[in-house]
Amino acid sequence: MASTINLAFKAIADPTRREILHMLRKEAMTAGELAQRFDMSKPGMSHHFAVLKDAGLVTARRDGQTIWYALNTTVVEDVMAWAAKLVGGGTGDRQ
Repeated sequence: MASTINLAFKAIADPTRREILHMLRKEAMTAGELAQRFDMSKPGMSHHFAVLKDAGLVTARRDGQTIWYALNTTVVEDVMAWAAKLVGGGTGDRQ
């Protein structure tokens, strides 16, 4: 779990990746739909997608030539639970 958390924090350290996650919170989107929202090269966007996938924060599904990205809520919930535990979220335990 620690390496998953480390990768997730590395991924969300970048504002572009945080914005991608924000856009995926309601529905899956194609790589093209996401890319057109940013003034960035295709290789630059691919790098961001790869970091998010490596961290497990998003899933990717290929449909022909199109790649669909979706938020992986399981990993997001794990990261949030870890952060809540860090600050004693709801447990009264502040160790």
